[in-house]
Amino acid sequence: MRSSAFCIMVFLLAFQWFLPRQCFSQDAIDVIETPDVTVSFDKRLDAPARDVVSMYPIVSRDLEKRFHWRLTYRPTIVLIKERAQFEKMIGSNLFVALAIPRRKCIIIDYSRMRHPFTLQATVKHELCHLLLHDHIRTDTLPRWLDEGIAQWSSDGLAEIIMERDRFILQRAILTGHSIRLEDLHRYFPRNERALILAYEESKSMVEYLLGKYGIERMLGILNDLKDGHDLATAVPKSLSLSLYDLEEQWHRQLTQQTWWFSFVSVYFNQILFFLAALLASLGFIRLVQRRRNHRRDDEPDEEEYFSL
Repeated sequence: MRSSAFCIMVFLLAFQWFLPRQCFSQDAIDVIETPDVTVSFDKRLDAPARDVVSMYPIVSRDLEKRFHWRLTYRPTIVLIKERAQFEKMIGSNLFVALAIPRRKCIIIDYSRMRHPFTLQATVKHELCHLLLHDHIRTDTLPRWLDEGIAQWSSDGLAEIIMERDRFILQRAILTGHSIRLEDLHRYFPRNERALILAYEESKSMVEYLLGKYGIERMLGILNDLKDGHDLATAVPKSLSLSLYDLEEQWHRQLTQQTWWFSFVSVYFNQILFFLAALLASLGFIRLVQRRRNHRRDDEPDEEEYFSL
């Protein structure tokens, strides 16, 4: 369709500073436009693109309900079929999706979407970034808060390929190598392991904030950021404590939780040996009890034996 091809050409020209020209072939792409969203996609991804169009109203309504904000523009969602193509565009092999608020765009590596639920959660995560930046200036919104809220809104989904290390945050706390929130205000580390730790800390901090103070106070912080206040002003206004004290509270809770992890890590072999010995003892006791019960069953009744 000519109109679609023209839209894609305009879109690609707008992104040529970011997307290498060789990443797209004009004949291989198509577009679906609705009043709410524009989906640009490889023609081989027609079905997933239509899934995005159908799920978008559900995702956007859920975010609107959570934050009481609406996106003020129609975003563009780009579906990329080939992993190598996506990596060439993004310049990293860690990410599976990316939101670019100043371009009102989401780019998704569809090769990493295993089923529709993953695709919907990814769209929701990235759309949350667009929504936050639509209402809060980028220089006012801390990166860790942005990422933590996006993970919370998408049920913990991160936009990077997370290393299967469930205890990376606990080890960082134990060894004193955690990252201070002030160092995650503008940028995240480029080192892979530090980047994963930054995502885990962002998620943990937002979960702590929600768990201890509730969603209404978190929304109060976001609305103060929307009004132009910085986080150091917004946190005391909503929580009656400083940002520093909030971070210290979070660290203390992590340290307490991590103590058990440390204990189990140090004494793992001893605990395992103790449990094995305990199970062996219980097994022996049960065996002796069974033998005793078996002997009792085999002995003749005393009255019957002497009634000859």
